[in-house]
Amino acid sequence: MKDFRAVLGQEGFGRVYKGWLKERSTSSYGDGELVIAIKRWNFDRRQGIEWESEVSFLGRLSHHPNLVRLLGIGRENNELFLVYESMQRGSLENHLFGKSSKVQPLSWDTRLKVMIGAARGLSFLHSLDTKIIYRDFKPSNILLDKTYNAKLSNFDLAKFGPSTDDETHVSTQVLGTPGYVAPESIATGHLYVKSEVYGFGIVMVEILTGKRITYIIKLCGQNQSLMEWLKSNLLSRMKMRRAMDPKLEGKYPSKLASQVAHLALRCIQTDPKVRPSMEEVVETLEQIEAANCGKLTHNDTKRRRTQSRAAQLHGRPDGG
Repeated sequence: MKDFRAVLGQEGFGRVYKGWLKERSTSSYGDGELVIAIKRWNFDRRQGIEWESEVSFLGRLSHHPNLVRLLGIGRENNELFLVYESMQRGSLENHLFGKSSKVQPLSWDTRLKVMIGAARGLSFLHSLDTKIIYRDFKPSNILLDKTYNAKLSNFDLAKFGPSTDDETHVSTQVLGTPGYVAPESIATGHLYVKSEVYGFGIVMVEILTGKRITYIIKLCGQNQSLMEWLKSNLLSRMKMRRAMDPKLEGKYPSKLASQVAHLALRCIQTDPKVRPSMEEVVETLEQIEAANCGKLTHNDTKRRRTQSRAAQLHGRPDGG
């Protein structure tokens, strides 16, 4: 692992490179190459801890369809490596905010698909016997495969949630990215499972508007809260079209976009107790997607919920 030139990006505490893994083939076409992503750290105490955290979580859980698959680990001299499946479409951040002419704007249908996939990933982490709080949910950590299936990556900051039903939160150092961290975590250092729901709501706002949350917060100024901005823009018939991402070119059902905005508003409530669970978020988004396809029947809804539960069970470490 000497030739590190194809940089894919920066992820948490490590830089990510594109690589190729030789695959042996039994066909007459000979051996092939699998495109991979290699995350590289210099070994020091802090980065060593983050590396162990990522290995610990993804090594057990990455077979879930909405978590990036960890293929292998390695160490060479003072460097640590993690090898992942390659995500051909890159990050959601690049699709929403990238300036390159190569970046394709996401359609309304694709945005719904991405939201649902990311929500399923978080819901799975929260459904485990010992819940896992991802702690760094943001567009740059949501990666897309060639069919725009969303997968969570970068488990550097992941932490186990409350271990008993009597505990509501864990106390921890405030980590994460400004704008996505829930207000209760900033104020008290308390981390709830529903603190993560706040970050999901923020990302939904970014997906709807195509604007970074830091920019929206500047628009709010000192006289308007984020919830008030959302209500007066995304939930206003008069202002909604102007607030939505111009890259959509108006090609979205306004009624369903409003429903997504309502869900985002529920997610960013100040009191974590009144926010929906990620399971509720998944169900609501699936209903919106079904209505988007014009197939919202009782049987469709029932089938989608069954498929969602099957996906959750498929991703469990013990298979059920």
